[in-house]
Amino acid sequence: MKQLLKFLRLTSHEQKLLINTFVLLGLVKLCLLLLPFQTLRKLLVTISKMQPTGVQPFSPSIDQIVEAVNRSSRYTLGGAKCLARALTTQIVMSRHGYTSELRIGIAKGEGGQFEAHAWVEVGEQIVIGQLRDLTRYTPMPSFEGSRL
Repeated sequence: MKQLLKFLRLTSHEQKLLINTFVLLGLVKLCLLLLPFQTLRKLLVTISKMQPTGVQPFSPSIDQIVEAVNRSSRYTLGGAKCLARALTTQIVMSRHGYTSELRIGIAKGEGGQFEAHAWVEVGEQIVIGQLRDLTRYTPMPSFEGSRL
């Protein structure tokens, strides 16, 4: 009930951003399970070029977009891993005119196992996916927002 009240206190634009982000995050999660990554990238490029609909234009800040992704992640069945969160953030940012880079880093864990982490940068600032030990991940070539 408390969460519903929080949602109802949001402006209609913020509510729409949150709902759209929640649906998109679920779609990205599902596509990550079902589609090859190349196919997913092509689909996401198409989605990111779609302009948000609505009578009044709304330009959310980067912080509002990240908050919408973080909130959506908390209510997504099974949660959302870093790649789904990063892809969703990048798509929403692109749709609202922001340029960002999806970064994927790899590292070896303590037991020698392969580990990966995804995050999104705007300029040199990490907007989603920050970790205390992010420096241990070796970044792969980035995926710029306009190209995913």
